[in-house]
Amino acid sequence: MINWQERRVMVTGGGGFLGKAVVGRLRTTGAQEIFVPRSRDYDLRTLEGIRRALADGQPDLIIHLAAVVGGIGANQENPGRFFYENAIMGIQLLEEARLAAVAKFVTVGTVCSYPKFTPVPFHEDALWDGYPEETNAPYGLAKKMLLVQGQAYRQQYGMNVIHLIPVNLYGPGDNFNPASSHVIPALIKKCVDARDAGAAEIDVWGTGNASREFLFVEDAAEGIVLGAERYDQSAPVNLGVGHEITIRELAELIARLTGFSGLLRWDDARPDGQPRRALDTSRAREAFGFVAKTSFEEGLRQTIDWYESHRPGAVTRAASSAG
Repeated sequence: MINWQERRVMVTGGGGFLGKAVVGRLRTTGAQEIFVPRSRDYDLRTLEGIRRALADGQPDLIIHLAAVVGGIGANQENPGRFFYENAIMGIQLLEEARLAAVAKFVTVGTVCSYPKFTPVPFHEDALWDGYPEETNAPYGLAKKMLLVQGQAYRQQYGMNVIHLIPVNLYGPGDNFNPASSHVIPALIKKCVDARDAGAAEIDVWGTGNASREFLFVEDAAEGIVLGAERYDQSAPVNLGVGHEITIRELAELIARLTGFSGLLRWDDARPDGQPRRALDTSRAREAFGFVAKTSFEEGLRQTIDWYESHRPGAVTRAASSAG
């Protein structure tokens, strides 16, 4: 068990969607010395940036969340960039952390590392049973190489490296940029914009038959902090809720919750991505007591409410309607 009050923690990506939730969770557990190397000050894709971050933060525990990520479209447009930048950042950071004698290193991987046709629910032992889904394979493989590196460093150097694999995340503060957003924020934005414009229909990528599992960001943060606190083994650990929903069901639910009553027009010329995605979450429960608490509909409502209040023009519209 870790006494957080005595730890100096560095959270890469700590200013991002998941990172803010993790930093908040660390503070509630008693962590007082938390260093977040912001990308404008420390380019973690470079050795110089990594070394300065370690020198300035002096961490004895690192939670590595920083990543270059996006939805299916962004992955298709940037396979080389997504592979190189995620791989080089993680590989060099872990090596420099070893040289700096950092006591514990928490790598946060991705569900995209799993093979395309992994039997549902995904068990961690299936990670090496095939090639990832093609549209996000470069990103998924870059992250999976950090699992290999962490296990190798544990074996050769006795370094305490753990690897956590969260499923698709969502929640308040998510990325709603259509060029790079994932499916939940993309659908929320489409439905809200169409509702406000009085549009009769929206286009949705794929057939709607693919399934996904979604983990509320605050639950993910709890799982990551619990893993950092209590877990010390080489085997990777899934973080999820243990059940899936089809994209068609998801789109219909978001349409209902946002008040969009128009037609959902499915564009089957667009890729579905991985056919199914749901995790076996038993290892996290047994190893460090993590069980997700937020119901999916409640999490969606919170996410929609956040977008409604933060989207461009929301304050103006609210003020005009109040007048």
